[in-house]
Amino acid sequence: MYQQVGASIIDGTLPAGSRIRDADLAEKFGVSRMPIREALQRLERVGLVEMYPSRYTQVTEVPPELTAKTLEYAGYLGGAVAAIAVPRLSAAERKEAAALARALDDGLDDPAALSAERWALLHYLAERCDNEILSSVLDETSMPLSRNLRPWSVDASQRDVMRGRHAALSEAILAGDGHTAEHLMRAMHLVE
Repeated sequence: MYQQVGASIIDGTLPAGSRIRDADLAEKFGVSRMPIREALQRLERVGLVEMYPSRYTQVTEVPPELTAKTLEYAGYLGGAVAAIAVPRLSAAERKEAAALARALDDGLDDPAALSAERWALLHYLAERCDNEILSSVLDETSMPLSRNLRPWSVDASQRDVMRGRHAALSEAILAGDGHTAEHLMRAMHLVE
C-alpha cells in the first residue's frame, strides 16, 4: 500500500494540499483500513503527508526551499552511488549506464521526464553497488526524492552546460572512473 499511495502522490493523483481519508483509500484499493493507516504513517515519516489524528491526513506541499534541499541531497546521494558503483561495473554494464547518462538530455525540456531519467540512472547504479546500506537508504528516500524534485527544471540558459555534464558523465562511466562520475553526479544536481 505504501508504494501505491506514494505513487498516487508522486503522479499528482493525490495533489499537494488534498485531504486523504483512509476509508476512501481502503475502498479504492480493496483492502482494510489497517494497511492504509500503516502506509500513511510511513508516508508521514518521509514527509509526503501530515497526519492529524482523529481528523484527517493531508498531502504536504513542496515549497521551493524543500526542492532546493532535496536537490542538494540527491546530488550527494547520487555522487556516493556513482563513486561506489562505477568502478564495479562490468564492461557491458558500463555501456548500459553510459547510455542512461546520455539519455538524460532527452528530459531537459520536461521536468517530469528529467526526473524519471535521473531516477533510472541512479536506480541502475544503485542496484550494482553491492552495498546494502546505500540500497536501503535509497529505497527509503526514493519517494520523497521523486516527489520533491518534480517541480525542478534546468533553466534554458543552462541546458548546454547540463548536456556537457551528461556527456562527461557518460565518458567517466565508460572509463570506470568513479571519482569523476561522483563529481559529475553532484554537478548535475548543482552541488559543486
